[in-house]
Amino acid sequence: MVQFKNRYMVIEVMINGSKDSSGNYPIIVTEYNLLKAIKDKILLNFGECGLALSLGSLQVKYVNPSTRLCVIRTSRHDYQKIWAAMTMVKSIGKCPITLNLLALSGTIKACKSAALKCEEAKFEEYKLEVGNLITPERLSQIRSYSEKIKMLEN
Repeated sequence: MVQFKNRYMVIEVMINGSKDSSGNYPIIVTEYNLLKAIKDKILLNFGECGLALSLGSLQVKYVNPSTRLCVIRTSRHDYQKIWAAMTMVKSIGKCPITLNLLALSGTIKACKSAALKCEEAKFEEYKLEVGNLITPERLSQIRSYSEKIKMLEN
């Protein structure tokens, strides 16, 4: 029996636009938004055949709209094509973004540890930015996202 080999990418969505008057970014990063932007770039740069080959394994496993941290699974054969397409994504909707690859691994276990480290670093940045004004609701929301990372499976 042949085992299907995967690559897992931990990426950060950096929004290049400015925040609105309430201090929020103009777009909420979701699985659908991110996957659509990547698929559109694969179609544009690699054609229908390249898109069809990539669709079998391309999956967004985790998205945190607060820290804009994402985990994407793809096949070992297609990960370079997906990575190339991600570097060409310049916007989601009308909002300018940049996708930054933080970690690339062959196992979900290594991906989880890298994602948790990045999530903790983002949380520390957030605590410095907000100071002691952090609410209990926000704290529980952050903990729930960390639990989602720990629960990642194939």
